[in-house]
Amino acid sequence: MSNRRLNAANVRTYASIFAALGDETRLSVLARLAGGAPRSITELTEGTKLTRQAVTKHLKVLEDVGVVRAAKVGRESQFALEPKAIDDARAYLERVSRQWDDALARLKSFVEG
Repeated sequence: MSNRRLNAANVRTYASIFAALGDETRLSVLARLAGGAPRSITELTEGTKLTRQAVTKHLKVLEDVGVVRAAKVGRESQFALEPKAIDDARAYLERVSRQWDDALARLKSFVEG
């Protein structure tokens, strides 16, 4: 599959992930989940000025784009980072970076040649 087709097929997904990650609060929540252990909303609000409602709203956005997953444990929901979504987004950025590097190398070769 060509990069053009891959990009066209996935651009909406990646744009949604990057938009979700573009919020400071959501990045903060992800940082708290990066340790790997699932955490409850109560745990995610500890030591912050965030309300449970605010964290819930941000977790919903992250869950909708597949960066976070939720699981019911008793009466609580536990939230965990979904590393595959982050890895896929990173791989996409690496492909774009390589494309830019290649384009800049061609431009340099043209200008200097």
